Amino acid sequence: METVTIENRSDFAQWAIERAGAIIADQGSNLALAARDGEDGKIAESANALGQAIVDALLDVFDALVPEE
Repeated sequence: METVTIENRSDFAQWAIERAGAIIADQGSNLALAARDGEDGKIAESANALGQAIVDALLDVFDALVPEE
C-alpha cells in the first residue's frame, strides 16, 4: 500500500473514496458471487471479509493520526 499525505479534509475525502472503491472491487465481487450461489455460509464469510477490510482501512487511518509513543 502506498503512503498518502493527508493535509486537509479534501485530501482525506479523496483517499476515502479511492480506498472504498478498492475494497469494494476486491471484496465486493466475492460477496456478489456468494449471493448468486445462495450458500449462506459463503455469503456470511464474504460479508465478514468485506467488513474486516473496511475495519482494517479505518484502523490504518486511525493509527496514522495517533502519534506513536
